[in-house]
Amino acid sequence: MSSTPTAGPAAAGRSAGIARIVSASLIGTTIEWYDFFLYGSAAALVFNTLFFPAADPLVGTLIAFITYAVGFAARPLGGMVFGHFGDKIGRKKLLVISLLMMGGATFAMGLLPTYQTLGAGAPVLLTVLRLVQGFALGGEWGGAVLIVSEHGGAERRGFWASWPQAGAPGGNLLATGVLALLAALQSEEAFIAWGWRVPFLLSGVLVLLGLWIRVSVAESPVFLAAQAGTRADAGRGTKEKAPVVEVLRRSWKEVLTAVGTRFGENISYYVLTAFLLVYVTTHLELPKSTALNAVLIASAVHFVTIPLWGALSDRVGRRPVTLVGSVGMALWAFAFFALLDTESPAVITLAVTAGLLLHGAMYGPQAAFISELFDTKVRYSGASMGSQLASVLAGALAPIIAVKLLKEYGSATPVALYLCLAAIITTVTVALARETRGRDLTTTMAVGSPGQVRRPSPTAVGEDTV
Repeated sequence: MSSTPTAGPAAAGRSAGIARIVSASLIGTTIEWYDFFLYGSAAALVFNTLFFPAADPLVGTLIAFITYAVGFAARPLGGMVFGHFGDKIGRKKLLVISLLMMGGATFAMGLLPTYQTLGAGAPVLLTVLRLVQGFALGGEWGGAVLIVSEHGGAERRGFWASWPQAGAPGGNLLATGVLALLAALQSEEAFIAWGWRVPFLLSGVLVLLGLWIRVSVAESPVFLAAQAGTRADAGRGTKEKAPVVEVLRRSWKEVLTAVGTRFGENISYYVLTAFLLVYVTTHLELPKSTALNAVLIASAVHFVTIPLWGALSDRVGRRPVTLVGSVGMALWAFAFFALLDTESPAVITLAVTAGLLLHGAMYGPQAAFISELFDTKVRYSGASMGSQLASVLAGALAPIIAVKLLKEYGSATPVALYLCLAAIITTVTVALARETRGRDLTTTMAVGSPGQVRRPSPTAVGEDTV
């Protein structure tokens, strides 16, 4: 009889604890993705003329997207550095540092002089700040999804861990919304003269909000248990190798699985959002508001549905849900551009929304899936390395390749083929991968035996501890 009243408050406490962790991660990732996507939108709309003036608009845009890709190039390095220290000293501290770095770089972009004022120094400074953004974001994703995945129980991990994923469309929604509002309220001349700076300077306020929230969350109990085991091993004279070394030695197959899982997801997202702005405004010669409004509406739907895909993966598995998205995207790639070519704002919005729904099926289960591939002592390093390598190989190059194909062939068909091929790569990767749903994150996987649990981590705590 006495157990019943105790269980209720305990369950309520766990729910409140995980909700607090999820809220902190969601708000933090939304702010960081706002900063990162803001550059992508500005690269498509204004940076091509303000920092990279060229006679051909597509050439200027292509150069602007190359600096956009520079941010991606810094992400694997950020993932390795943040992953190493995140596996050594904790997830929470590194998340605070990444937020400060990202926000500081974005705020500084809003203060930069343009090419007309500073000459070649302007794009150089812009590129340096973009590198800082990429480095910070490289450490953000792994820490945000892990601190959620490592709290709470396995039965709802897909749902809870998908909320930091929703920070990506949340940030894009916020960035696109601010730019769309300014474009609507200002003349083209005022927006190019000074209006574009406002969303970058707004980042300073958002970072203060995110910082206040992030410092209040608790460290991952799974990490704390593993850290206690590491100290005990050190007391017995056992030396731990660097997490990155351990990942490359023992978990390289899991890293490749993470890369392949993210490949089609990454390319499809940047084609559906960043390249879309170029295609609609430059190739179709429609007002920028048409593209911005389409992304705005689609991102709102995307934000709401990502956790639903994550919840579905708790019921049927990570792989089936991801395959729905990747196979669907391979087919939708051709319909997407056909709908854009109608030049109807409503149809364009429908095309982007349907595309992001399919993207969400890949993206929603991804946080739990990749987290469950690695052991606690190398989880931050492994997850960050796999995800950020995919960002360079896929996301960084996607707008550049898409713009180049459009410029070379004057048609979207090669871009659709490129998007289809990327989705097929993810489909094959996930079809060959093991299912991870329900894994106890306090256990260690047996070397050379995918999916086989070897032993509990030292002093492991229950996954429901908050």
